[in-house]
Amino acid sequence: MEFGPLPLSDAEGAILAHSLRHGRAVFKKGRVLTAADLATLAEAGVTHVTAARLGPGDLGEDAAATRIAAVLAGGNVTAGAAFTGRVNLFAATRGLLVLDGGRIDAINLLDESVTVATLPAFSPVEPGQMVATVKIIPFAAPEATVASAEALAAGDPPLSVKPFGSLAAGLIQTRLPGMKDSVLDKTVAVTAERLEALGGRLMVETRCDHEDGALATCIGSLLAERGAAGQAPLGLLLIAGASAITDRRDVLPAGISLAGGSVEHFGMPVDPGNLLLLARLGGMPVLGLPGCARSPKLNGFDWVLQRIAAGLPVTRQDVMRMGLGGLLAEIPTRPLPRAGVTEAPRAPRIAALVLAAGRSSRMGGTNKLLAEVEGRPLVARTVDAVLASQAVQVIVVTGHQGEAVGAALADRRVTLVHNPSFAEGLSSSLRAGLAAVPGDADGVVVCLGDMPLVSAAVIDRLIAAYNPLEGRAICIPTIQGKQGNPVLWDRGFFAEMAALSGDAGAKRLIGAHADRLCEVPVDDAGVLFDVDTPDLLAQLRTAG
Repeated sequence: MEFGPLPLSDAEGAILAHSLRHGRAVFKKGRVLTAADLATLAEAGVTHVTAARLGPGDLGEDAAATRIAAVLAGGNVTAGAAFTGRVNLFAATRGLLVLDGGRIDAINLLDESVTVATLPAFSPVEPGQMVATVKIIPFAAPEATVASAEALAAGDPPLSVKPFGSLAAGLIQTRLPGMKDSVLDKTVAVTAERLEALGGRLMVETRCDHEDGALATCIGSLLAERGAAGQAPLGLLLIAGASAITDRRDVLPAGISLAGGSVEHFGMPVDPGNLLLLARLGGMPVLGLPGCARSPKLNGFDWVLQRIAAGLPVTRQDVMRMGLGGLLAEIPTRPLPRAGVTEAPRAPRIAALVLAAGRSSRMGGTNKLLAEVEGRPLVARTVDAVLASQAVQVIVVTGHQGEAVGAALADRRVTLVHNPSFAEGLSSSLRAGLAAVPGDADGVVVCLGDMPLVSAAVIDRLIAAYNPLEGRAICIPTIQGKQGNPVLWDRGFFAEMAALSGDAGAKRLIGAHADRLCEVPVDDAGVLFDVDTPDLLAQLRTAG
């Protein structure tokens, strides 16, 4: 890749390395310079720009990131669209992140141009939470490096999320004379909450004296009673002792052995949680709980329970490898590091707003939104593309012939909002639609119902570009320097958008917020094509 200052005469097609502002014109870093851009810069007195130009063995940053992310993502992991050389990967379900650290390291060691960052292995994750990000550092990466990364990730992908299953567990508590029932009752409640948080359930709880023979009898009786009642076998047995386990020959391990079980490991390099016991009875894992398991605070027991709930086997070697990061207790020199921690990075929650209320005044009496194109009403083609995107909800605003437009979308998963004031212009439909955007949405992508050639990939690319913290709060697609539709708006602009009037949309606000605008280059001419006249409708039908 070539990089450095270029005269304007040699800069067409080069990638701008640093943002430039001249008057009202803003040229953002990463922009592929067009002839029109260069003319504007020349008029402003600019003679050279710092830019990059790809060589024959280079792969553009977005293409490189997309290829690497595609082979990293395994089960229950999805990849977002690429933007500025970054592709984020997200959990598709609730579960535990499983990764192959050796192969991730190997990819990161290939070349400085390619980076992969992940959450720690075995992190519990929620749907939509970011689990990893691929970032190409310069504007391109060697194609050979990308191919090597693909080869390293081939076969079983190195990133996956194992979903938490419906784990059925039993709990036995031993007790000593004078021990209060309230302590044992609290342990039941805390344990049930732990299991339910992982999709499991505490099926049975019983108590016995803190003595190995009594414990063995209790284990046998509990399992026999479930079998006699025809109940499904337990997936996990938990035993909370009245006194902490101090040795492999103590009451809990001895009782498990007398019941026919085997002790696999005692102790773990996690604090709190050091005194955990790992055992097995037939095919069922058995855990002797450390005293800290009676508290809802994070401890080593949680780490083991999470793996079992995700259907992952836990061996003594697994437990012995938990020391890295295993210091969970707060200490005086580390004052409450979890205080004030922000929400884990996640996929943006972007709703889609399709404006479909217009009167088609330039169509000679025909409602263009209901015009058939390849067997589907035009508005249905537009909405189908939006539904195929990563938008979390699709809202369609109807107005003129609203019942007919709604009927054309009756079998689609959309929220219909009727705008009785549609004759007042586009701004009234925008206002009606914004009022229906869910409160947990970060932003909205505003789509026009008469633009059926906008693809889901364009919308996904806008969502990938969206990052208000980095100044990308308004995202607009461009093709060869021309701005198109749809436009993604951060929630922070909703009040200004709702205050607009007349027949113009929210695009008039862009000039006032140029510093928060992100132009997103696309190769899809559909962002410029709206069906405003009978000739354009005929053109669409001919093109198919």
